[in-house]
Amino acid sequence: MRGHQVAVAEGQGVDALVQAGPALLLQEVGHLLGTVALALPLAVLLRMGPATIGATFSIDREGSFAMVSERYGSGSHQYRGVLSMYVFGTVFGAVIVSLIASLTISLRIFDPLALAMGSGVGSGSMMAAAASVIVSEHPDMEQQVLALAATSNLITGALGLYVGVWVSLPLTDRFYRLLTRNQDAELPGRGAGAADADEADPAAVSEVLARPTVRVPLWISLAVVAVAGVIVSVIASRTFSWDLVITYVVLVALVAAGLGLNHLVRRAVPAIIFVTTIGVIATSPISPIADWLGQVSVSADFLAMITVMLTIAGFTLGKDVPMLRKIGWKIIPVGIVAIIASFLPATIVAEFALGMWTA
Repeated sequence: MRGHQVAVAEGQGVDALVQAGPALLLQEVGHLLGTVALALPLAVLLRMGPATIGATFSIDREGSFAMVSERYGSGSHQYRGVLSMYVFGTVFGAVIVSLIASLTISLRIFDPLALAMGSGVGSGSMMAAAASVIVSEHPDMEQQVLALAATSNLITGALGLYVGVWVSLPLTDRFYRLLTRNQDAELPGRGAGAADADEADPAAVSEVLARPTVRVPLWISLAVVAVAGVIVSVIASRTFSWDLVITYVVLVALVAAGLGLNHLVRRAVPAIIFVTTIGVIATSPISPIADWLGQVSVSADFLAMITVMLTIAGFTLGKDVPMLRKIGWKIIPVGIVAIIASFLPATIVAEFALGMWTA
């Protein structure tokens, strides 16, 4: 239902999309790199350790888990940073972005269309919260605002994966190392990262290292996730459809193909890139099965799929609570700055780009 509403809003706001032109793409620079430029230095100042990298390379939505876990591992400090920012954004993100949108509107210096583009931070709830504030101030531009906000959010989500893997995450890692080398140098005879190691809680680290390692075959993992997805979708829709089963079989096949290609290239390219790219190609107009996939997948509830993912993330969060305690209150100022650093720079870039495009 939500997807249908967004599609209708985009269709009715085609004129606004044309009017925005290249500004829609240019403003993504603010979304994708603002957190690195502003939130990361604050996290370093607060001595969050390597968790800084995971917490500040983006506002950390679902895709960030896959990016960071594949690069650093699910037991790493960087992954702990993603978990912290994810929880903070889930609980407080919509409130924070609503407040900053209200304050920005009150300045009366930004075009409502630029504010709408800035709203597409890569989170559906945050985008909706910011867009609703803009619409309440400019009700006559509701369709244009919703169309631009939804499109910007879609672009952020699509580009965020590729830019995150190859630009934002490596850039954040290097920027973090650059800013913390003086901290490490203050400890004679110790290697890079020693300052962060000193901050680790020995009891928490020992608990994590003492956990037994359990390996589950890939085919079992995929089957369990698919079955869970089908069950949750059936409960959510209160009806059963074989199209629903076919949809999850297709999703499992896409994941298996992506992992297979990742193994074939010896992990030179992250599996999430392969999975996403195959999915995009399979559903694009050039694909001979695009129409069939579109018809079959209509029965699948996207929110039901997310429910399964968030449940698994919740299990992961629960087992990592001892490590998460170390970040504690530090994620609050860092999280606030990260969300503001995604919305505000994108709005500023969109304002200038929109001015040049419409001049």
